[in-house]
Amino acid sequence: QLQLMESGGGLVQPGASLRLSCAASGSGFGLDYYAVGWFRQAPGKEREGVSCMTRGGSTNYEDSKVGRFIISRDSAKNTLYLQMNNLKPEDTAVYYCAAEGSPRFPTAQAMCAARGHGMDYWGNGTLVTVSS
Repeated sequence: QLQLMESGGGLVQPGASLRLSCAASGSGFGLDYYAVGWFRQAPGKEREGVSCMTRGGSTNYEDSKVGRFIISRDSAKNTLYLQMNNLKPEDTAVYYCAAEGSPRFPTAQAMCAARGHGMDYWGNGTLVTVSS
């Protein structure tokens, strides 16, 4: 069964950058086999999609993340990344990576809009705190 583990979170000041990593293991298939996404949940708020990627590599970024966040996948390392630039206090949240096992979403946008519902595999999350 696919296992995911996030890393790279921390406390940073507004305007800083962070790169989150999500290492995949435990599956006979590489991470390329799965549609994947980054989701986040801030205290007291509903989980939301951050950025998603289909099996074919098409990507989607939600609203305020466009131009600041970049999702990428390294097949050789079986790792998913989220590069986050110009971080803002409202980006403070626990960030999760997730993978879709059985195809459900026709597009990356649909995957992100579902706020993580329908994703089959999840990491434990990594906390990002943006504060001065």
